[in-house]
Amino acid sequence: MWIDTHCHLDAHEFGDTSLDVARRAQEQGVGMIVVPAVERANLDIVAGLAARADNACYALGIHPIYVPNATEDDLLALRASVEAAMDDARMVAIGEIGLDFFIPMLAEPAMREKQVHFLREQLRIARDFNLPVLTHVRKSQDQVLKHVRQITPNGGIAHAFNGSFQQAQGYIDVGFKLGFGGSMTFTRALQIRRLAAELPLSSIVLETDAPDISPSWVHPGVNTPQQIPRIGEVLAELRGISVDEVRTATGANARAILPRMASLLPA
Repeated sequence: MWIDTHCHLDAHEFGDTSLDVARRAQEQGVGMIVVPAVERANLDIVAGLAARADNACYALGIHPIYVPNATEDDLLALRASVEAAMDDARMVAIGEIGLDFFIPMLAEPAMREKQVHFLREQLRIARDFNLPVLTHVRKSQDQVLKHVRQITPNGGIAHAFNGSFQQAQGYIDVGFKLGFGGSMTFTRALQIRRLAAELPLSSIVLETDAPDISPSWVHPGVNTPQQIPRIGEVLAELRGISVDEVRTATGANARAILPRMASLLPA
């Protein structure tokens, strides 16, 4: 089956159609969708959504874009939510966490420091509960990797990876997979397409980041998880292999890096 390892199914763009979106993806062969939280306010929302969709699971975390308004109490609430969810097989990771130095306000010294603090505290939560992480690494691949090496979780995914081959190898060396999605469907995205074509297939998972990062045939429209099979076809074309091989390999990679998710799926 196809697996979308990163999809914001609760986003406002989907309104009250999130369950229909998940169902349509399932009809296209997408057997599981991982829905990461982004702030304290939607920790319960993603959990509730995953409970109602047959092909959804979730991660709990505070996204770097939401760090400016986040507090220490939010970190305490996150830890409590993770502890309470450990009996829920649909809670599969800590995420979405990381660093974002693309947005100018987030790159200011004080906000960089706060982002690092929140990343490190959430890495500690992941380590304490033996969970993988879903990391946001926009213009911050080296910095996130540095902190992951210091506070190492039980694997993870570098979401929307767009770094160098050397940076990719760094993540692979700490047991991470690399997320590829709509960006690699654009012919002008030469570096991402080279990475997708040449990195070990065993290190790649597929994702949409829906409703964002729409593939070329949807852009500038709203992305959905039902695009995963066609995104997989692009990866197969770039690598010169069959679509079946891509589906099997990326699905196995997702199962391996998210073992709690694997428990929800047929053997």
